[in-house]
Amino acid sequence: MTPTRTRPARPERGRSALGPALELVHTGRAPTRAVLTAELGVTRATAGAVAAELAALGLITVDSRPAAAGHQGRPSHGLSVNPAGPVVLAAQVHADGFRAALVGLGGRIVATAPGCGTVPADPAHVLAAVVEEGAKLLRATGRRCVGAGLAVPSAVAEPDGEALNPLHLAWPAGAPVRRIFRDCLTDSGIDFAVPPRAFTGNDVNLAALAEHRHGAGRGSAHLLCVATGHRGVGGALVLDGRLHTGSAGLALEVGHLTVNPDEGLPCHCGSRGCLDVETDPLALLTAAGRAPGPEVSLLQQARDLVRDEYADPAVATAVALVADRLGLGLAGLVNILNPDRIILGGLHQVLLAAAPERLRAVVADRSLWGRSGGVPVLECTLDHNSLVGAAELAWQPVLDDPLGVLQP
Repeated sequence: MTPTRTRPARPERGRSALGPALELVHTGRAPTRAVLTAELGVTRATAGAVAAELAALGLITVDSRPAAAGHQGRPSHGLSVNPAGPVVLAAQVHADGFRAALVGLGGRIVATAPGCGTVPADPAHVLAAVVEEGAKLLRATGRRCVGAGLAVPSAVAEPDGEALNPLHLAWPAGAPVRRIFRDCLTDSGIDFAVPPRAFTGNDVNLAALAEHRHGAGRGSAHLLCVATGHRGVGGALVLDGRLHTGSAGLALEVGHLTVNPDEGLPCHCGSRGCLDVETDPLALLTAAGRAPGPEVSLLQQARDLVRDEYADPAVATAVALVADRLGLGLAGLVNILNPDRIILGGLHQVLLAAAPERLRAVVADRSLWGRSGGVPVLECTLDHNSLVGAAELAWQPVLDDPLGVLQP
């Protein structure tokens, strides 16, 4: 009797290298097989087998065409994420609505759809609408979906995924958003390629994660991100490639640092003069003497004001005032956290673009480490970075064990 031929067992080292290899390609740190070989510390044969396995899973592409003329040495195969590969469903809820998207590896937004202009007080209602928009995108594109992630404007407690302080939404404190999101996915009829897994995180935390992997935070070991959402201010810290979320997911609530104690505005947290109310879009509009309108979001109104009317002395004065208060808060954070880079998002990146020398000078003058060494203060560079960060949560199981997730 002829023995049955079976596929040879995969070398354990090769399988264990799949996740690290995929993350290197995903973050753009291994554009060729030669770089992948060096980064993994494996043989050329093992790197080739790993790349071939990831390509067979539909996650990356391997380009074996010769390098361009003038290339020194033996040409190496190019590696990139598969543009036709699987996606995850990513969503962001904010004070002025929501957005759903399909995001591939490499942080590529494949398709996106904005949602309603107001967010209902019942989180189940809005999350059902979010998932329905995502389902429409999946039906329209025919893409294979392997997970889902959600960004919300609230600290998210771990391990239960509760939105503890959605101050700018009418949601109840402690709303179980992760469970609700998972239930909506289960009820949606979406044909997930693997059993649906729902992930939830704070929107600025996720923006920082996305920028660290794909944007202005690349290469930083201790990255501080501070950003204005549509309302309020949030912060995040990425240490050695991982979000620092504290013991229960509640770290870096920087919006409630006091920067104007004597004359500051009352804050939703019960204090006054916090970054949350002194440096957000409404604060800028108010300081410039502009009454906000209902046509577009406060964030867009503030951006348009700086872009179109910065020559107006009242607007320039308001920008300087808000930038000074932001700089004061950043200086305090530099003293406490000692980051090697600061990135600013939302309105804060607009303030940095409008008054870069002023804002950077305040950070340097009011912080010990800023004076002694200087901390780069940069703008975020990704569009929809909270959405991309939500997708990163959903991609993480695949990055950890591609074969185990996609071929369990």
